Amino acid sequence: MSVAGSLLVVAPVAALALLSALLRPRTAEAVAPVRLAVLRAALAVGAFAVLTVELLGALHALTLPAFALAWLLFLAAVTLAAWWRRVRPGAERIVRARATDVRGFRRTAGRGELLLAGTVLLLVLVELVVALLASPNNYDSQTYHLPKVEHWVAQRSLDFWPTAIHRQVTIPPGAEYLLLHLRLLTGGDALHNLVQWGAGLGCLLAVTRITAQLGGGRRAQLLTAFVLATTPMVVLQATSTQTDLVVAAWVAGAATLAVDGLRRRAGLGDLLALGAATGLTAVTKTSGLIAVGPLLLLWAGGQLRLARPGAPGRTPVGVSDRTPGDGETPPGGLRGRAVAGTVGGSLLIVLVAAVLVGPFLARVTAEFGHPLGPPRLRDSIPMERHDPASILVNLARTAHTALDTPLFPVSRATATAIVDGSRAIGVDPQDRAITFGNERFPEPAWYPDEDRAAFPVAGTLVLVGAVLALARPRRISPRWAGGLRAYAVVAVTTVLLHASLIKWQTWGNRLLLYALVLAVPLAGLWLDALLHRRARPGRRSVAAGLVAAVLAVSALAGTLSLVYGYPRRLVGSASVFTSSDWEDRFVRRPQWAAEFRWAAGAVRDSGARRIGLGQQYDNWEYPWWVLLREGGGRPPELVALQSVLPDRPPADPTSVDAIVCTGSRPACTKLVPPGWTVRWRGYVGYALPPGR
Repeated sequence: MSVAGSLLVVAPVAALALLSALLRPRTAEAVAPVRLAVLRAALAVGAFAVLTVELLGALHALTLPAFALAWLLFLAAVTLAAWWRRVRPGAERIVRARATDVRGFRRTAGRGELLLAGTVLLLVLVELVVALLASPNNYDSQTYHLPKVEHWVAQRSLDFWPTAIHRQVTIPPGAEYLLLHLRLLTGGDALHNLVQWGAGLGCLLAVTRITAQLGGGRRAQLLTAFVLATTPMVVLQATSTQTDLVVAAWVAGAATLAVDGLRRRAGLGDLLALGAATGLTAVTKTSGLIAVGPLLLLWAGGQLRLARPGAPGRTPVGVSDRTPGDGETPPGGLRGRAVAGTVGGSLLIVLVAAVLVGPFLARVTAEFGHPLGPPRLRDSIPMERHDPASILVNLARTAHTALDTPLFPVSRATATAIVDGSRAIGVDPQDRAITFGNERFPEPAWYPDEDRAAFPVAGTLVLVGAVLALARPRRISPRWAGGLRAYAVVAVTTVLLHASLIKWQTWGNRLLLYALVLAVPLAGLWLDALLHRRARPGRRSVAAGLVAAVLAVSALAGTLSLVYGYPRRLVGSASVFTSSDWEDRFVRRPQWAAEFRWAAGAVRDSGARRIGLGQQYDNWEYPWWVLLREGGGRPPELVALQSVLPDRPPADPTSVDAIVCTGSRPACTKLVPPGWTVRWRGYVGYALPPGR
């Protein structure tokens, strides 16, 4: 990474910091105002990043100078706004207040709270180290996440291209838009893992604020953070170039804003932020809308409730019952205006979301005739059966995989019960209409792999918390029982909708991560309530011991995932401290590392400039972009020799100077013009014309 690139990366960070000071709520009654300000700033920066890519892509200007200019102008505008609003004195007061809070926490916190906070902080910092040291080595990233970024850089636009891997153009690209900024500003992928690390940090800020909004005190918030931070899937993905934590962060941002809507009438800033959270979720991963939809209904219901005469009396103690602008919640004759405001606000949220995701959907619709892409995408992941029996089977299989443990007798017994029960109600547990691809249930998911790791501790805690929040919310949050129950309904609805809409698959746990993040405040709240319960000393000790044991198991799982996790680990073989950059990239398929280098070296030595790609649906493409990069970091000219896009024909093999292939040698040989020399080694091959 160049020195100039390092300096340019400071611009987004500085803009985020200044926006956090600018967007801090003015009302003293706001819950966790600093966290709210940071989340608002993150949504603003995320929206700016997406719109910048869309605008510059439409102008065929996805270049370093254009992106550098955009960020410098954005930073200048934010700095000017901060100066105009005289943010500096306020920011200094905030910093001093936070320093005082930290000192106060150290003085007043018990050993348990210090241990919780210290564990979370240590995990986050070690994850940062791993994210900085490890090279991108996620399987999907090698196939389509990172190649799509390189295609954008090479062609300087977002236009679709011929490809044998349709996911490069059909899967929503929101997370890759963020990676594109880093790719252009730094000239490489050294900081790519920081996008998911930052998303993980955003999830922690959002879920702890939601816990506070639902009546949880400091300990409940720390418990929530601890449960989430030690969840293996979160630990593993926080150092990855996957996209699941990114969408979870946007969903959590929408959740905390929606809960605000239960407490007070929304202002323009709230509506814009909710629209940004919705749009960023949609443009990152459409499955996140399964949660955002119920959250928006929760928000709208809260706004309509606040429009009723006498509604302020129902507001919990310590919560402001004043509108952002003009006083009390509208009573009597103003109710109609408030209802109209809620409808108008809802339309504004949808409009802002459409501005963010609309351009991508328009391109997909123009290419495939449907906003959700080609039939193979629409039929592969979504459920094709929606009868109650099929949904019940899918829910049971999803729960089994999410809660999988290394207690093999228990795991086998529950899987057998699900399979037998499915057949008893007339559903084939391997039915392709409710099962992705050729996968077969059950599949072990207890081990610490970023794509499959189960979350039995966090999942069980969330499940118990949801049941208690629905049945006895006052025992968990006496002052905010109604809001807690409503939030639990949203969390449960999200899981049920997920099971109704998404097929079971072996890596389904990462697809469910957004729902876990959404629901984890329920775990923190009920654990805290368990410790608060008035009971005889003996029972209180039992409760405390039970909580301590559960947290210890959770901490052990999170620590082991960080230390021994796959494909990035701290110790043992393939440690990020001992592996070279190239070895790190091929942890999942170490035997391919030398093969890619062998083929790329031969093609470079031949002097080839235009290189054809021969590959199948799930092959690795990204190594070619790294190995064949030209001087100064310029992307090579790579063109596909196969295409699954009907209106994007592949390149003529005779028009290229060399061909590189992965996967199937017979499929590659069919692409090679007569007279060319084909050489093959294991997974990789190349072909050169006579004379090269």
